[in-house]
Amino acid sequence: MRAAFQKDDALVADIACARAEGRTRLWWLGQSGFLVSSPEGTILFDPYLSDSLTRKYATTDKPHTRITERVIAPERLTGIDVITSSHNHTDHLDADTLGPLFAANPHAKLVIPRANRALVLERLGEVADRLVELDAGESLTVSGMEIHGIPAAHNTVERDAQGCCRFLGFVARVAGKTLYHSGDTLLHDGLVAAIAPFQPDVALVPINGNQPERRVAGNLNGQEAAWLSHTVGAGIAIPHHFDLFGFNTASPDAFEAECRRLGQHFRTLRNGEGMDL
Repeated sequence: MRAAFQKDDALVADIACARAEGRTRLWWLGQSGFLVSSPEGTILFDPYLSDSLTRKYATTDKPHTRITERVIAPERLTGIDVITSSHNHTDHLDADTLGPLFAANPHAKLVIPRANRALVLERLGEVADRLVELDAGESLTVSGMEIHGIPAAHNTVERDAQGCCRFLGFVARVAGKTLYHSGDTLLHDGLVAAIAPFQPDVALVPINGNQPERRVAGNLNGQEAAWLSHTVGAGIAIPHHFDLFGFNTASPDAFEAECRRLGQHFRTLRNGEGMDL
C-alpha cells in the first residue's frame, strides 16, 4: 500500500497552521475528496474517509482494495462549515464518513442534488436539518460561501421526474477564490457553457475514466480533464479520482502531458498533500 504524503497528526497540524496564519489552503484527501480552509469558511468536497467499500465488496469479483492509505479519520476533521455530496455513489456519499463528520462538526451543512434527497435520508438517517438542496443552474449561499450547481454526466445527465439532475458538479467561491469540483462526469454538451462563465481559479477534475480497453467509463480521462480545464480558463488544474482503488485508478501522466501541451497550469497532489491558494 502506498504511503500518504502526510496523514493523521501531521495533516491535523498542517490544517491548524494554515488556519492560525489566516491562509486559504487546499488539501487532497483521496479519491474526490478535497478540504478547502480559509479565514472566511471551510468546505469539504465529496469526502470518502472509511473502508466501507472495501468491506462491502470484499467477496465479490470487483474488490475495492485500497492502494493508498487513508489520510485521516473523519472525526478528526473539525471546523467544517459545508460538506458536499455530488451524487449517491458511496465514495461520494458515505455514511461511515459523514456520520463521524456530522458529530465532529455539529453546525456543518451537506449540499446535495435535490433529486437525491430521499436516498440521502435513507442512507444517513435523521439529517434533514443538515441538508441544503441544489440543482444544476441554481446558486445559493451557505455559511458565507457561494455555491453553484453544474450538470454532470455519469454516464449521462440523468434527471428525476421533476427534471432535477442526479449528478452534479459544484462551483464554490471561497475567500475570493473560485473552485470547480467536477464530481464524477464525462464531457457533455452543456458542461463547458455551465463552467466557463465562472472562470475558475482551480479546476478539480477526474482522470480515471473513458478507458474503453479497461471497460472504464463514467469519468473524464487525463487528456479530457486537461482539455476541459484549459477550455474553461482554469487558473490551475488538479486531478482526482485515482490512487485509491486498484481497479479504477489511472496514471496522471497523460493528464500532465496534455496540460503541458496546452499550456495549462497544473499540480498533481499526493494523498494528504496541501497547497496554498
